[in-house]
Amino acid sequence: MCSTRQTWIGTENDTHPIRVIVADDRSCSRDGLRALLATWPDIEVVGEAANGRDTLFLIPACQPDVILMDARMPVMNGLEATRVIKGGWPAIKVVILTLYTSAKEDAIQAGADRFLIKGCSPHELLAALLN
Repeated sequence: MCSTRQTWIGTENDTHPIRVIVADDRSCSRDGLRALLATWPDIEVVGEAANGRDTLFLIPACQPDVILMDARMPVMNGLEATRVIKGGWPAIKVVILTLYTSAKEDAIQAGADRFLIKGCSPHELLAALLN
């Protein structure tokens, strides 16, 4: 499901918040990430998905700038979804957030823009989303 709320921030350049889809098969992880991201005014969570396939379905309606995605999910994992996203929507930034350090090389090969380990600091997460 996508958020249709559009909040505009800024003055001179009228920039919009960074639109993020959170994709993780664990609802508690999605809930926690949504709560954390809601504390940053420059970030807007516009959609959530429990697997890579559902993430792909959300893209046209949600129009994300960034997808924050777990590497290992059922149906279609985050690495497969990243390959599809980068092939069809190369401007969308993909940040892989996973428990598995061993997934880093595969994430980079799939086209991920950033790779983070779950448990990283909020500052690291925000930097990955903004830069």
